[in-house]
Amino acid sequence: QVQLVESGGGLVQAGGSLRLSCAASGRSFSNQDMGWFRQAPGKEREFVAGISSSGGRTAYADSVKGRSTISRDNAKNTVYLQMNSLKPEDTAVYYCAASVYSGSAYSRSYDYWGQGTQVTVSF
Repeated sequence: QVQLVESGGGLVQAGGSLRLSCAASGRSFSNQDMGWFRQAPGKEREFVAGISSSGGRTAYADSVKGRSTISRDNAKNTVYLQMNSLKPEDTAVYYCAASVYSGSAYSRSYDYWGQGTQVTVSF
């Protein structure tokens, strides 16, 4: 089992920044690909960013590319999502996810999910 706990969400003005954190416990964190997804009210959950187990490979949704950075610290069992130049359309609940085998942009690739953290971007 893997437990994931997100933090760092909140209310921020457009143009501002937030850093989300996801602390993992349980199975070996350093062997897992990790991802961030988000879900806005009335919309489907969508991929935001992903990172390989070693941190050597990353991927981003076009909507956040150039504004966001995913990183991880395997010594701290934590994955981060730095988001800059936030826009109102970034408002959503952000979820951290862990993949035991191989992550991707598809939620079905992930085996464990956190409870989510709310990000609200005001005009």
